[in-house]
Amino acid sequence: MMSLATLRVIKPAITADRARTHYLRTFVCKDYPGAAMSRNSIGSLLQRIGMNGSRRRQFYQLRMQATVADHHIAIDGMLKQDNSKVNDLSAYSRKARVRGICEVSVLYAYDIERMEPVCAEVFPGNSIDASSYPAFIRDNDIRRGIIVADKGFPPSKIKEELQERPDLHFLTPIKRNDTRISGNDMLAFEGVLSGIDAHVVYKKKQIKGGRYLYAFKDAGKASAEEASYLANAQKKGTFSPEKYAAKQATFGVIVLESDQDLEPKAAYLCYEDRWLLEMVFNRYKSDECLDHTDVQGDFSVIGSEFINFISTVATCRIIRKAQNAGLLEKMSYGELMDDLASAWRRTDAPEEPATDDGCWVHTLQLVFDELEALGLSKPVPKPAPKKRGRKPKPKDETEQQPKRKRGRPRKNSSQSAGTV
Repeated sequence: MMSLATLRVIKPAITADRARTHYLRTFVCKDYPGAAMSRNSIGSLLQRIGMNGSRRRQFYQLRMQATVADHHIAIDGMLKQDNSKVNDLSAYSRKARVRGICEVSVLYAYDIERMEPVCAEVFPGNSIDASSYPAFIRDNDIRRGIIVADKGFPPSKIKEELQERPDLHFLTPIKRNDTRISGNDMLAFEGVLSGIDAHVVYKKKQIKGGRYLYAFKDAGKASAEEASYLANAQKKGTFSPEKYAAKQATFGVIVLESDQDLEPKAAYLCYEDRWLLEMVFNRYKSDECLDHTDVQGDFSVIGSEFINFISTVATCRIIRKAQNAGLLEKMSYGELMDDLASAWRRTDAPEEPATDDGCWVHTLQLVFDELEALGLSKPVPKPAPKKRGRKPKPKDETEQQPKRKRGRPRKNSSQSAGTV
């Protein structure tokens, strides 16, 4: 499993036919020796992983138990193309029906503070997010944390799950035409958030049932939304003064509902940090090239997605390590992985790599700099700085004698008084 998951991170779009080749030409064969990487072996592995639901569930539950109670769990879904005719998970979603393709749905739970996914589950492509939401909570036994979900995951769908799990909370946006916004005068903003890059006004109010509403309006997003609306209306010739006046107040507005009494800034940052989950999904679809399933049968699809989950966790940890090293300020993740792929090393080299150990093969200096920043190669010790100034003269016997003081000798009292 680890061999295949690592290869999917290292070599995007790797197929089962090429897995053994890349396994033997990389250090994966040293880290995980003896792995059977033929096409038939991989197919059998995925089938067995998919059939062993209890072990997968135990794995995800252990990860959930390690989640800190005040961490924020973002939940979202993605659709992946799968036109297989022999599995029941592949089905037409509402969007895919127009394109004439079948898809499977994958739900992910993502720990925002740890910056990595916690668990995942595969559903049929025609299963909408709202109906999969409670099943995902139960199947993975998510019992604590603050779920930061999108509009497709309303808290009303997990009412029973929330009642059974007192340590599980939610922070979810509501639609802009929700009557609770006007009924609680949520667009009458009462302050400006401080300590963030954007210019955002806010309002917080407790409503019936003990829940809270948090309204925010981002000046930058409001301007962009208004410009987009006017450009579209101009292009289609559909501008209406009445519609424009009705929408003008809601440009750049988002209203969140929660069962938690949070500081407005904390609520805003929680939801804004969901972009990390979107970044993971983009990585999952593009950089790892996992957007098409390449297996047959329900169990094989589930097994392949479990391997994809491990690959995604590894990708998140690589991103976090590269961010901490300051490398992603200079280049993209893809560029970094491309550079590291050129760092060849002899298989009989020492276990602790060093830049000057003579075991690297045709590695560029800029790649050495990246390896050293990531802690993958010990830097060359720098020579001690030279001391400035003249070297002291060697001391001989004459220099060891006390030096004569300069200037005229001072006369004592008898000499100054003279003699008779």
